[in-house]
Amino acid sequence: MKKKKTVRFKESVGIDIGSHSVKVVHLKKLHEGFKLLNYEIRPTVAHGIEYLPSDLRPDRFAPVVVEIMKTLHINPKKVKHLVTSIGGDNTSIKQIKTIFLPDEELESALFFEAKKHIPISGTDMVLDYQVLSVEEKTNNMNILLAATTKEVLNDHTNILHTAGLSPNIVDIDSLAITNSFALNSFAEDGVFVLLNLGAHRTNLIIWGPNSKLFARDIPYGGYHFTRDIMRKRQMEWEQAEKYKFEWGLTDDPSSAQNKSISMLDISEKPTEDVIVEEIRRSLRFYVKEAGNSDFRKVYLMGGSAKLVGLVEYIQDKVNVPTEIYMPFINIEMPEKFHDKKDPQLSLAIGLAMRME
Repeated sequence: MKKKKTVRFKESVGIDIGSHSVKVVHLKKLHEGFKLLNYEIRPTVAHGIEYLPSDLRPDRFAPVVVEIMKTLHINPKKVKHLVTSIGGDNTSIKQIKTIFLPDEELESALFFEAKKHIPISGTDMVLDYQVLSVEEKTNNMNILLAATTKEVLNDHTNILHTAGLSPNIVDIDSLAITNSFALNSFAEDGVFVLLNLGAHRTNLIIWGPNSKLFARDIPYGGYHFTRDIMRKRQMEWEQAEKYKFEWGLTDDPSSAQNKSISMLDISEKPTEDVIVEEIRRSLRFYVKEAGNSDFRKVYLMGGSAKLVGLVEYIQDKVNVPTEIYMPFINIEMPEKFHDKKDPQLSLAIGLAMRME
């Protein structure tokens, strides 16, 4: 891989094109850190209308991006530092260890190595990597591999082209979340579990400043919480969405059906149980693979992080301190944004703060 030049920019735009909404963050680069100029969150799915994820049209994204850029008064043609990301089944990241190789041999060797670790067809794979460290005693290299398919990357860049933007840096969702946390926290030791709870998918990342990175996706999110409420409380979609935002996992005391979810239906596990089960499984795997069980905290971010009762539920079941993560430590916040901090901006902020 050729060495990349350090990108110098005065302003940056991070765009998180999620399955249910688009988040755009506009930052100004300061001598140290960043200043938030503006942000916008806009859904791509009509409010209050029940839908199936498989029925959603992929061409719904570009018009939303266009409208957001207009609202934020950003001229797409003048954006010099644009960072976006991709995610889903056909993207993957993995940290591996390999013998030391010179630059001219490394890239071709890693392509074949990646096929052993990343479940994407070799002929269709787009691969990037970063050398994290070289161990002096063993002369082994710790390398972070990131891969996707040509189709996923082309579909993503087509959205940006349609919106009048020129694709610049395209990251992977899990890396952007890790970057957001690493640049906006004071973590010095230990391992942290990051959960980015989206509409249809949850990114799970296990990371520490001196620890191995592990990332995977859990195919459950806000959409599934709403479906649970519909099924178990006999509500229509719009009513269930309203209940979710107001009461989350708790019971509405004024409801005639003031029962626990488990009493209503034990034939299918609720979404929170599935997510907890996958967290536990991932932690066990991480301990086995990385030999590190120093889990300090679980951080929730994303659109469903604010679900009432979810923090307490995960903390109780996983037995690790849990809280909502707000990625604004190294970002100067104008007064108008002080009461508008939102955990679902985590990914877009991680993108906008990406240096190269």
